[in-house]
Amino acid sequence: MNTRFKSSIPLAFLCLASLWWWFYYSSSNFINGYGDEKHEWLFMLDVLLVLPVLCFLYEPDKQKAVLKAIVLCCCAIFIGAIIIPEQNKVMFYYLESGRYFAIGALLALEIGTLITVSVAVRALLIKKEDPDLALQIPIERIFGSSLLSNLLQFEGRMWSFALFASRIKSSTYLGNQHFYYYKKDGAQSNLMGFIVVMMIELPLVHLLLHFIWSSSVANIASAFTLFGLAFFYAEYKAVAVRPISIYKDNLIVRYGLFQPFTITFSNISDISTNTTFVKRAKGIKRFNYSGVPNVKIKLHSPINGKHAVYLGVDSPDLLIETIKRQLCSFSTNANVQSKL
Repeated sequence: MNTRFKSSIPLAFLCLASLWWWFYYSSSNFINGYGDEKHEWLFMLDVLLVLPVLCFLYEPDKQKAVLKAIVLCCCAIFIGAIIIPEQNKVMFYYLESGRYFAIGALLALEIGTLITVSVAVRALLIKKEDPDLALQIPIERIFGSSLLSNLLQFEGRMWSFALFASRIKSSTYLGNQHFYYYKKDGAQSNLMGFIVVMMIELPLVHLLLHFIWSSSVANIASAFTLFGLAFFYAEYKAVAVRPISIYKDNLIVRYGLFQPFTITFSNISDISTNTTFVKRAKGIKRFNYSGVPNVKIKLHSPINGKHAVYLGVDSPDLLIETIKRQLCSFSTNANVQSKL
């Protein structure tokens, strides 16, 4: 079974279960004893027992499985609070009260990330360190190399560029030569377009939800939109600053706020120009905002299951020529060492 399809099964189950139980609780027919048997535990059994089991069955990475189970179960509790009739809630009231704990945990995580970002940027300004390493080192010292540390690093990069973009320079990133991608097909301009649309949409949707639903829903939706605005603004700033770099015998792909993707020259079997559309696929990694990626890199050995990497850059010919020159130099040195 396709890995991408398998990993989407828990979410599909939650959607189908939510639709079914919404019909069950909102109707009155022989299935629910004509309204007399709308038990909350039926919904809870599906979303708090079956759903986590599906996450662990169909997600090979157990750290991702735990994170997915927590997120989907929290979503299920929010859905249950809406679809289960108030008169049928007994235990569910206690689950609903857990939203305050979830909000507190999320705020603590965000505050911790902001503190880490502030310390990292301060160290960056003093020592002129690589901004990615300034975030990575303190986070991995506490959490190790894990999915959570990658998530916190992503959050850290987001807040770094959202709050301190003017203080981060491309020259501080590790690399002998840097390449950029923000001009390709108007990548940075498109991001600004998203920001403008979201700014126009924010007050309109808030007022609409406030009057047709409730003020609480309007506030929640606006909070998520503001978080999205912070992300797009940080991405808008990052695309012009975080470069794709050649450093020693490595190609370091930094793309927007994404985690750096490192390719050693010894693992590159071929690099060439690409002019065709590239669909999502299991063994393909794409770094491209809009249009068609213009650089294709084939790998000898897969990296995280990816055997080909596609890039969208401003100067594809220069990047290809530079890497081919590095590959020739690398192979020449390898031949000399083998003869010795």
